[in-house]
Amino acid sequence: MPFEILLVDDHKIMRDGIKAILRHSEEFHVAGEAENGADAVQFCRRQKVDVVLMDIGLPGLSGIDATTEILRHSPDTRVIILSMYDDEHSVVSAIRGGARAFVLKKASDKDLIDALRTVAKGGSYLSPQVSDKLLARIQRGDLESKHSPSALDDLSPRELQVLRLVAEGKTSKEIAVMLDLGLQTVRSYRKTMMKKLNVNNVAGLTQLALSAGLTRSPFPEQKDR
Repeated sequence: MPFEILLVDDHKIMRDGIKAILRHSEEFHVAGEAENGADAVQFCRRQKVDVVLMDIGLPGLSGIDATTEILRHSPDTRVIILSMYDDEHSVVSAIRGGARAFVLKKASDKDLIDALRTVAKGGSYLSPQVSDKLLARIQRGDLESKHSPSALDDLSPRELQVLRLVAEGKTSKEIAVMLDLGLQTVRSYRKTMMKKLNVNNVAGLTQLALSAGLTRSPFPEQKDR
């Protein structure tokens, strides 16, 4: 039987392109599509799939946060992150979030099929350009975070999710809905993170998230609601 695949990308032309590639392979069957992270999470709660092909830059719940949520409910599901970016922060964040592979959108059809085949069978995969770049940085000894590595290491995966969403300008109410949490639980996470990271406001949390590469650009600070 073919492996069941969920395609997650906010651009229909991208999903259509991947479907066209997979149409020529009897190994994979596209079980569904989603255009944002929240819909991907809901799909995986309703229906089992073998592999999720996930865009990293999704509106609302990011690809990395959606990956973490999917694996919380469906730990046997394997996730491949698709990205336009090959920086180490994106790669490391994706792997820490539970992704089994990181594939660049400029990869060839063959590379995509290789990644799907490898991950579907239980392995891991990095695009050659990504693995070469990371290897070079490791060999030079400069693969280091821009902030003290111990700071965010103290945060749980759930706290990292909340931190990323806070840095993206989401209110506690919005985060509660996205992560299916109680409002007071989200506010408790924020207070705990501030204490762990020794900051006293959202601006401080946002700066740490930016330094760690958890989000790419600062968003206007919103009053918590």
